[in-house]
Amino acid sequence: MGRVAIIGVGQSAFVRSYPGGIRELAFEGFKEAILDAGIKVSDISASVVCSAPEYDKQRSPAGVIAEYLGLNPQPTFYVESLCSSSSMGLRVAYSLVKSGLHDIVAVIGFQKMSEITSAESQERMGRGADIQWESPFGTMMPAYYAMYAQAHMAKYGTTLEDLALIRVKAATYGQINEKAVYRKAVTLDMFSDPANPMSGPVASPLRVGDCCANADGSSCVIVANEEKAKIFSKKPVWILGLGSATAPVNVTGRELFTGLAVARAAAEQAYKMAGITPDKVDVAEVHDCFTIAEMMAYEDLGFAKPGEGKDLIRSKETYKEGKIPVNVDGGLLSKGHPIGATGGSQIRTIVLQLRGEAGPMQVKDPVIGLVHNIGGVGLYGNVTILGRE
Repeated sequence: MGRVAIIGVGQSAFVRSYPGGIRELAFEGFKEAILDAGIKVSDISASVVCSAPEYDKQRSPAGVIAEYLGLNPQPTFYVESLCSSSSMGLRVAYSLVKSGLHDIVAVIGFQKMSEITSAESQERMGRGADIQWESPFGTMMPAYYAMYAQAHMAKYGTTLEDLALIRVKAATYGQINEKAVYRKAVTLDMFSDPANPMSGPVASPLRVGDCCANADGSSCVIVANEEKAKIFSKKPVWILGLGSATAPVNVTGRELFTGLAVARAAAEQAYKMAGITPDKVDVAEVHDCFTIAEMMAYEDLGFAKPGEGKDLIRSKETYKEGKIPVNVDGGLLSKGHPIGATGGSQIRTIVLQLRGEAGPMQVKDPVIGLVHNIGGVGLYGNVTILGRE
């Protein structure tokens, strides 16, 4: 059925507390994407709405949002895979377009996390694990990733400073990203100062500075078939490769604790579909919910051998000027992490990079970009490879 392209992207500002409801929040990313694509709402033949449930009271939010955005009577779908929901939504949209069922599909991700308390939010996240065998015992996201950090440190000699360097990089770019929730500088000294909040313990060895923050936000990605892409877009960005995998929900069912098996499997699929190897990627967005998550992503994606991810951050090779720029929009650590909107935000960043429209965050002349989006504690893995002409 021909190639599939992204013709429009949009994102709200990510904020700690959005004053409106989920309808208005979703509209902000949607409006930007519609204007970016240069299309009318009536040109969209289907929509995919993505979020994690139980952060607001609305059941089946896809219908409510589709109505508010003027997308009726076109079909709308609801996709949920925790933190990777809108990357999974892109996979669904790609399939709908590639099959010929629809010619233009909007992928709308959102999350309004401020409607519940931080304690309630942590409890919701904990229930992303098995509610019979794990979450009743108090397991939460920081504790899970702390176990991975401990394993990585024990096997490869990764240090607390290595993890802190990842946060320093994130803040370097978060300061210049007008959409980011955290726009302050971070230095290594903050992690060694007991009086600085960044150094506060969360789950050993992870500290406050190693963890991303909850946020409210929305994103939108508009996908089109080749014919429509060439009509509407002067700079279509083509979907070259898609990979997706799942792992056992219970971590006791896993064999790997120094990386995420779902990321490795999804990356292998995406590289094969795109017909490339990791060294061909010019810019990447990875799921840095915690600093150790970015470290493992370097290795899971093949940017470094297992245990050598720390060498990339120590030598600044993942900075904008390095051989593989990663998260030069600040990543989740600085942008914030509104669960359902995160994947769409990552995709937006890579699309802007490939168009040469990323402003002060622009990498020099990228041709191929990669998005790595994880749901839960390595439960869902999605890797997307995008390219320009």
